[in-house]
Amino acid sequence: MRDALPEPDFQGFAAAVRQVVPAGRFLLDEFSRTVHGADASPYSLLPRAVILVEAEDEVAAICRAASRTGVAITFRAAGTSLSGQGVTDSVLVKMGPNGWRQFQADEGGARVRIGPALIGAQANARLARYRRKIGPDPASISAAMIGGIIANNSSGMCCGTEQNSYRTLRSMRLVMADGTTLDTADPESRRAFQASHGALLDELAALARAARDDAELGALIQRKFAIKNTTGYSLNALVDYDDPFEILQHLIVGSEGTLAFICEVTLETVPAPPKQSAALVFFADIRIACSAATALKAQPVSAVEMMDYASLRSALGQPGVPDNFAQMPQGTAALLVDLRAGDAASLDAQMQAVTAAIAPFAPLEPVRFSQDPRTYADYWNVRKGLLPAVGGMRAPGSTVIVEDIAVPIDSLAEAALAIREIFDRLDYQDAVIFGHALDGNLHFVFSQAFNSPPDIARYAQLIDEVAELVTNRFHGSLKAEHGTGRAMAPFVELEWGSTAYGLMRRIKRAFDPAGVLNPGVILSDDPEIYLKAMKSLPLADPLIDKCIECGFCEPVCPSRALTTTPRQRIVATRALARGAHDPSFDKSYDYAAVDTCAGDGLCAMSCPVGIDTGEMMRSRRAIRHGAAGRGLAHAAERHLGTVMKAAKAGLWASDRAHGVLGTGAMGKVTQGLRRASGGRVPQWTPWLPKPAPPCRDRRGGSPDADLPQVLLFRSCASTVAAPARGMPDQRPLWDVLALLLGRAGYPVRVAPAGEGQCCGQPFASKGYPQAAQESAQRLESHLRNLGGGIVVSDTSPCSFRMQQVLAPDMRPMDVTEALATLVLPRLAIRRRAESIALHITCSTRKMGQADRLLALAQACADEVIVPADIECCGFAGNKGFEVPELNASALRTLRDKLPERVTRGYSTSITCEIGLSQHSGRPYQSIAYLLDWCSDPAL
Repeated sequence: MRDALPEPDFQGFAAAVRQVVPAGRFLLDEFSRTVHGADASPYSLLPRAVILVEAEDEVAAICRAASRTGVAITFRAAGTSLSGQGVTDSVLVKMGPNGWRQFQADEGGARVRIGPALIGAQANARLARYRRKIGPDPASISAAMIGGIIANNSSGMCCGTEQNSYRTLRSMRLVMADGTTLDTADPESRRAFQASHGALLDELAALARAARDDAELGALIQRKFAIKNTTGYSLNALVDYDDPFEILQHLIVGSEGTLAFICEVTLETVPAPPKQSAALVFFADIRIACSAATALKAQPVSAVEMMDYASLRSALGQPGVPDNFAQMPQGTAALLVDLRAGDAASLDAQMQAVTAAIAPFAPLEPVRFSQDPRTYADYWNVRKGLLPAVGGMRAPGSTVIVEDIAVPIDSLAEAALAIREIFDRLDYQDAVIFGHALDGNLHFVFSQAFNSPPDIARYAQLIDEVAELVTNRFHGSLKAEHGTGRAMAPFVELEWGSTAYGLMRRIKRAFDPAGVLNPGVILSDDPEIYLKAMKSLPLADPLIDKCIECGFCEPVCPSRALTTTPRQRIVATRALARGAHDPSFDKSYDYAAVDTCAGDGLCAMSCPVGIDTGEMMRSRRAIRHGAAGRGLAHAAERHLGTVMKAAKAGLWASDRAHGVLGTGAMGKVTQGLRRASGGRVPQWTPWLPKPAPPCRDRRGGSPDADLPQVLLFRSCASTVAAPARGMPDQRPLWDVLALLLGRAGYPVRVAPAGEGQCCGQPFASKGYPQAAQESAQRLESHLRNLGGGIVVSDTSPCSFRMQQVLAPDMRPMDVTEALATLVLPRLAIRRRAESIALHITCSTRKMGQADRLLALAQACADEVIVPADIECCGFAGNKGFEVPELNASALRTLRDKLPERVTRGYSTSITCEIGLSQHSGRPYQSIAYLLDWCSDPAL
């Protein structure tokens, strides 16, 4: 193995790659290399090129070219890696946005075949119908991809060593370093591989004999893998299996992309009990907490997470940490105890047994288990958010480091105290210690600057002391579950000894004789590689300075397959702050970061420290606007009624032209105009609304005298727009909602009576915060003048905006909540739809109304399909017209995910419904139309 390849032929490599990979996925510009090159580790390397791969034949060609030319390649899945195994200054081969997401479960869900780019949480969502899940459950499961989970032998909170990637693997499909494909589940593929790679299989058999014939080595391997261990290669494969193919595929587990590329895996799944409960239990100190955890090893617990005093202090103020923690003694430690069961009686028995087992350790407060989903989630969010929480408190210019070790559980308390002593002595005041107590697995997180030789020397001393402590005093693992990477590569031989290390060297040479697969990771000839290329996180914008680039935000971003993700926008913004970049960088940033950001805020919901990257992008838009632009926005806000009338006139003209030309000709004409104008003419779609008719102040029905008045606020979208020509129901939305409220017995008024009132959302999204604020203030004053009652908003994005900016007494009820809580209980459902599609808007999610909308739809239909992995639709107000490629990209899989039996879709946003209709080929309308159809007494 060699870390420095002799004169790699990059030009020859690039020529070979261009023959199989389209130019748009072979990225050489500085902007693309910068944003794709960053991961969650403390290391920063700028790739020479980035290749987004979508198919197996592309990977095979890349591997062949790399082995022939000596160009090093590093494979990347989600980039949540923490140990530097996913960064490179050579070629980064990253899974593209449209491939590798296959999923096939057997009838009972006991076994599943999965593509490497499917996210762990997405796999579990598909398995939920079987009450099964994949075994590994890392804290990053909502962002980590299957390929990375396998390549790092991920485990997590609940799976221990029995349900991790290694133990649940059944077969793999691989591309080897020389481009050969192997499917270990296919007998024909095995025979072909035996013929072409017999020498490799013979070497694996020889390695297994060497491990078994050496009693001392065999015992070491067994002991090392009795606890969590991801240091070095999975040498347990040499003693666990006789079949060379089993040895081969289990060596791939935890190999961090240094041995082969994983194309597909088949895993045994594990039960996912439906009942769950958790308690956060406090103890006087960490020793007592660890002792209690040891006692719980024999109890029916699913997980026990230990958190030291510094961990809890970093999470103070978050939901889940009690307010009185601030009054608890310094040194207090906690256990998060998780229970899961198949039925309520079993769960109750578990809670009683565990409470009794904890009692002898004198918890500071009575043990209170909670089955409430929100409280349960709050407890786990505290635990999962510790890494980014510490990162958010780091000093300017520093980065965040996370290391994880494992020791025999009986040594857990001593190890935690010894590590704390090192931190205190070396003045790491912000360091926190937590971990999976049942497995003797400790994580420690701290901030670290690398701005001077003393900084680096202090860090080196810390790692050296921890390595000595774990290997020689506690005989543990230097890396329990985060992978060896670059961070611990120089210490693999220290932990394993020269004999085992020699076997690892032989494994690397057998799989990758040219040394081109992720060199420097797991095994390294450079004893100081863990101190090189360290990342600094400069101050760039207060809105995003807390980010540690973990990537938890990426799966929900609607532009992730088009341009950039929230993490990548932050990486690019920090690159601008550093000041050294190519002149084209700014232009790329404007489009890829600013213009194509939907600003939906879902990233903040996924971010453990609540960073809303969309807010930063809106601030960037505001910076770009000159005085003339701001003046125009103020003029539009002051004369919004006129603007809305002009918009209605435009819709009228478009609808008339559509009627005369027909859909095909209209599409061709508008596409030509858009091209000729350089994109200034908005994108036309046959689902473009018609102009709305004048609003009537409906007061019909027989109102119930005991019910309060409802003031129905028409958003500017519903004031301007009526259903498009192709919509089944042509009535304006406000009319349907007023009818439903009246049918439920509420006295209802439709407001405002005229046009020109707006919550300010269109101005805010375009980067005109002052005009947005003035618009909201004007609306609030208008609503107050209309009198009391319940204010109901007809469109979710407007509801969310109003709930954020209006005074508490004037904040409206969203259409979802109004229909579910005011209307539905007072109506008779007279018929139900068979199968419908439902889109839950980002605003609905942010208001916490997603479950309520789903329940409302389920009350009206026998089958409700919420297409998997589609979060925000990307229409983003009017970006669906101005940047239609964003909407198209966000919904690129929608049509294929809807079965033919689904002919109608529903949502709660008029603009979102335009894009949803276009890209699904089915009409989408407000959920109000469905409820009206289901409850109409005339039908």
